[in-house]
Amino acid sequence: MSTGLPFDDIRDLFTRMPPLDVEAVTEIRARDAQLTKPPGSLGRLETLVEWLGAVQGTSKPNIDRTLVAVFASNHGVVANGVSPYPASVTASMVTNFSAGGAAINQICATFGFGLKVFELALDIPTQDIAEEPAMDEAACAATMAFGMEALAGGTDLLCLGEMGIGNTTIAAALYHALYGGKASDWVGRGTGVDDAGLARKIAVVERAVALHGAVTTDPLELLRRLGGRDVAAMAGAILAARMQRVPVILDGYVVCAAAAVLHALSPSILDHCVAAHRSAEGAHAAVLERLGKVPLLDLGLRLGEGTGSALAASLVKAALACHVGMVTFEQAGVANSG
Repeated sequence: MSTGLPFDDIRDLFTRMPPLDVEAVTEIRARDAQLTKPPGSLGRLETLVEWLGAVQGTSKPNIDRTLVAVFASNHGVVANGVSPYPASVTASMVTNFSAGGAAINQICATFGFGLKVFELALDIPTQDIAEEPAMDEAACAATMAFGMEALAGGTDLLCLGEMGIGNTTIAAALYHALYGGKASDWVGRGTGVDDAGLARKIAVVERAVALHGAVTTDPLELLRRLGGRDVAAMAGAILAARMQRVPVILDGYVVCAAAAVLHALSPSILDHCVAAHRSAEGAHAAVLERLGKVPLLDLGLRLGEGTGSALAASLVKAALACHVGMVTFEQAGVANSG
């Protein structure tokens, strides 16, 4: 029976997720077997098309409306000296996105992808997680609902990204709470903290997880206590995409924190997601292993902004173009070894 609490509607979504379409995969494989190439010769490009079809529920998937959604927020934990940059940089970078001057702008322009930046109350940081919960349940649930609206304009491939000074600290705290080990196992240098800054960052994550992890192991409770508005909104976007059969490409270390919360509730919830890349930040490789995701790229990226997910989307676009545009052996008049 529902208790009427804000998270109840979120939990209910987990019982109504559409399954992947196995018949679509069978039909895609049948066409692939007739294309003018040796079987399996395009490697993961072939399985990416199968993934698209399974998620979208069709043997003829489409990705004409790729969207890179970047979620920006500020975090009270920055007051502890966990970043060499002030929180004001978040708003400055959002302005840079709007002016077309960031890396993600260039990548989206190169491949013809849409870009939307979602500002999440930048002038009101979440609470300091080393002292108190980042958000109350109502605020966290409302932020997840806001993230769900990222798909409202219509898209057939969602690439997630983020921007927020201090958010690698938030992500590390969530990983430490979800996966255990030592805080130092999950904390990286983020935007480039020195050794003293790294020590402060580790200490803050230790305090935060000791404070909140002693209260609960529930992933949604950990999200609202240790997370930020960016992570909560991205979790909502991932859930909405699953409900609407929209494939999702996860970016790096911080984006995967949102995925990790959902995965802790139900591992199959991320079947519509692929990992864009292995970030150079922190223990991202260990996170991907726990999520069961093999990254498409390994370029030493650690910028965020959705740069990795947008680059990976170009591969997905190429994979689908090959599947759709290549001719069959019969059409080409070429003898098939089969």
